[in-house]
Amino acid sequence: MNNITDIVIIGAGPAGLSAAINAVTRGKTIRIFSNNDNYLSKAERVDNHLGFYNISGKDMMNQFIEHAENMNVNIENKKAVNILPLGESFLVNINGEIIESKKVILAMGISKVKEIAGESNLLGMGVSYCATCDGMLYRNKKAIVWDLSHDALKEANYLKDIGVNVTFVSNKNPSDELNPEIKYIKGTIKEIKGNNKVESILVDDKEIEAEAVFILREAVAPTALIDGLETENGFITVNRNMQTNIDGLYAAGDCTGKPLQISKAVSEGLIAAQHAAKEIDN
Repeated sequence: MNNITDIVIIGAGPAGLSAAINAVTRGKTIRIFSNNDNYLSKAERVDNHLGFYNISGKDMMNQFIEHAENMNVNIENKKAVNILPLGESFLVNINGEIIESKKVILAMGISKVKEIAGESNLLGMGVSYCATCDGMLYRNKKAIVWDLSHDALKEANYLKDIGVNVTFVSNKNPSDELNPEIKYIKGTIKEIKGNNKVESILVDDKEIEAEAVFILREAVAPTALIDGLETENGFITVNRNMQTNIDGLYAAGDCTGKPLQISKAVSEGLIAAQHAAKEIDN
């Protein structure tokens, strides 16, 4: 954390890449993170973005990425786990790497994360989204790893290696990559139970004792990334400058609400980056 980054951008779709190139244009240092494909890359055809006609979403996305890379924007394939405001800056936890940043722009698209009962109430009290971040807290204790991402097997093995008593919960068939000493349960976690700390989980209709639950989704919901973030109908609330209710934190693109269109996302990314850069200069 010796070098503070000007702007951290979470999400590398049209909004995130637009924010990145506009921040770089204004001489700001950035880091941009994404570990998900976005909706645009899966679109069969796009006709409604000015300057592009009869183009596939994948081809358009590739052009956006090429543009960014030509401006020395390096997209890092990593997941944001937590954001902590410090007043004048933020600490951003990216898979256990702590980055200090003056401003943060959220551009992760629509959140498909559906929290389960007990998750938000027990976050930080046994509920974690990152095994490599919090695993050492649960050595010699019972922990559940919920398989909701491609990293889940690796992180379950890591926990086992550092001395955690791991149970792996998944709807998939058992994998040869999982440490054979790890207990495997096929099912879905329905609820996390406990008073001020995790005490057990409900897998389908079976209750299992546990002191920690590592919920390893591909992405973390915005409201779980940072405490106190205001939303409305599932979308992040912003003003005309794309500022959220948290000073220094911006949001752009589909995560701010309808219309869910490329042109809107690109514009909001530009506005967020320009305003963030201006605030840094001031």
